[in-house]
Amino acid sequence: MLKLLEVIPIKKEDLSKYKLHLAINPGGKTEDDPFDALFRGEFKDWQEWQKRKNFERDYILSLIDYHRPDEWVFGGVYKRKSVQKEEGHYKYHTELLDFKKDLIGRLIIFFRRPGRQSYLNLEKWADKLKVVEISRKPYTVKEFRGYEEVLIDFDLLKIIIDREEPSWKTALSAVKGVYIITDKSNGKIYVGSAYGEDSFWNRWCLYAKNGHGGNKELKRIIGEKGLEYASNFQFSILEVVKPPATEEEVRQRESHWKNVLKSREFGYNKN
Repeated sequence: MLKLLEVIPIKKEDLSKYKLHLAINPGGKTEDDPFDALFRGEFKDWQEWQKRKNFERDYILSLIDYHRPDEWVFGGVYKRKSVQKEEGHYKYHTELLDFKKDLIGRLIIFFRRPGRQSYLNLEKWADKLKVVEISRKPYTVKEFRGYEEVLIDFDLLKIIIDREEPSWKTALSAVKGVYIITDKSNGKIYVGSAYGEDSFWNRWCLYAKNGHGGNKELKRIIGEKGLEYASNFQFSILEVVKPPATEEEVRQRESHWKNVLKSREFGYNKN
């Protein structure tokens, strides 16, 4: 198995100038996920916000949690330019270097993280970084991990739909069920159901297209506030209805969840 430094050739005498950043999602919130930020084109900004002065070296070699045990996606090499203390955190100013920039999102690294550490001195760990794969195309979103794990915001949904991510399309097309949309700006929810051809995939394609999916109340909100307001929406699956469930049976489960969650009384459901 190749070592990382055989693919990203950093001179041995220069290793002490690099901080190895293992970028993870510290709180589990979808908007804080560095992997998703990478493919929204926002990883540089994500990384520059730090609670402590973690990047006190000339360069940063970034590896991003890929949601597979001990595997990381190459996120680029950055030059540290300056840092300033702001209220409650430090704001770094960095420059993404052209050095092996073409491997961002394509290079997968095996590395067993030592404990909970995320900021390591590269010279100590360089020989432990092993190349698993160099893919032809960048990985765009994490693979589908199960219906009970679905928790994605609107912007990530658009990426999944626009690029027809295979694992997501296969899974979301295969089953019927009930979903929930949460407006993160105010906590209000909308409960809907998916059935028919391609089920969840087909239904969620409509949301990705116009932000409201044809739902009366959501359509009114998007009409008043613009499509950008849909960035507040978070999508999840409440229940997968086992086959051979009929359309009527799926609708009954949808009504059940509306009653449980009081989405008619306090949310965006109007029927």
